[in-house]
Amino acid sequence: MIDIAAPALALSTACILAVALGDPKRRRSARLSGNGHRPAQRRLLTVCALLPGLFCIGHGDPSAFLIWLGGCAVAGWLIAIAFSRAAASCRRNG
Repeated sequence: MIDIAAPALALSTACILAVALGDPKRRRSARLSGNGHRPAQRRLLTVCALLPGLFCIGHGDPSAFLIWLGGCAVAGWLIAIAFSRAAASCRRNG
């Protein structure tokens, strides 16, 4: 079970992080250069983040899917918190 869920979660977390790094609104508010990802790039990254979950379902391991699903939620929250703290410190220092 964990041998399926851990790599699936790692891949999805990388995609979630890539979406967060290229978010145009976050980049504008942090005064970063560049425009961020285009809508097509964001959609592709979102699909890539969901594919490991579909693999868990297709493999027939519901516990791996639930671990993946919960892990993605936690990873998304942690990434959002990390970027909000980084943006807050930039506003204080800048």
